[in-house]
Amino acid sequence: MSIFLALVPDAGPAKRIYGVAKAIKRARHFEGNLTAMNRLHVTLFFLNEDESDARDYIIGKTNEAARNICMPPFEVSFDRTASFRGSPGHHPFVLLGGDGLGRLKLLRQALGVQLARNGLKHLVKRDFNPPVTLLYAEREVEEQPIELICWTVDGFVLIHSDHGHRYLARWPLRVE
Repeated sequence: MSIFLALVPDAGPAKRIYGVAKAIKRARHFEGNLTAMNRLHVTLFFLNEDESDARDYIIGKTNEAARNICMPPFEVSFDRTASFRGSPGHHPFVLLGGDGLGRLKLLRQALGVQLARNGLKHLVKRDFNPPVTLLYAEREVEEQPIELICWTVDGFVLIHSDHGHRYLARWPLRVE
């Protein structure tokens, strides 16, 4: 079970991502299960704590932080696939982007500042490589370019993941 802040693609881009993942899985002869279309996302921050009291506190403070984000909607784009190191037989196979993720990184930075101001600095990690996980494969493969996949980010969500994703909150991007 985990709680995290994330970006999720709309139905159209999610369908396209899933189609690309399905084709690559077949071409690469991967055995792993594809990430379900309704679970595709980019994780911004993991917010896990062991105790349920702490979890409620974190959700409250995250809500306060998220309400302070002022940023217009923006486009993200992913242009390649790659494998990450994982445990043996369990390597994340992901979508990656380069220049098309600049505004995403700015959103995460602004959100990190707000989380820290609201007492959650211990959950704000500096390293950030924003992938979309397509599946967990039994082996690593080399990076490969793909046709650009884009979507407009108009908000972010707080997800509770436990045998499925349940959205606990959603915040639209806005300019004030």
